[in-house]
Amino acid sequence: MTDAIASAEKLEQALRADGVRITRQRAAILKVLSESADHPDATELHRRARELDASVSLATVYRTLAALEAQGIVHRHSFEGTPARFETADLPHHDHIIDIDTGEVVEFRSDKIERLQAEIAKELGYDVVRHRLELYCRRKDQD
Repeated sequence: MTDAIASAEKLEQALRADGVRITRQRAAILKVLSESADHPDATELHRRARELDASVSLATVYRTLAALEAQGIVHRHSFEGTPARFETADLPHHDHIIDIDTGEVVEFRSDKIERLQAEIAKELGYDVVRHRLELYCRRKDQD
């Protein structure tokens, strides 16, 4: 079983547990979301899902995302200046660089940053429970 299929099934199980019926339209949304390697917004998810099932409505996309978010299965990211974007919560922890010129979102992981954050929290008498790091960047000239 591929990771995308496993992820789609996990999303479906979460919706069923919340009492949400899995319709053809929702199945298309779940498939698109589980296969997304980027951070699509609701409009982009809608566009992609309509390629699988033309009857998918934007309202169904929003309702499905809200139910998945409430279950903690999907993360909503509200990057400055862009519509909310979504990704499945089954990914390992990572941080984001947002290209302020193109809107591209780049995932990265840095052990150095993780250690520094834990060190700072410890110095101030805290343990890090969770965190989110977003760097808003502009690509350097490629001269």
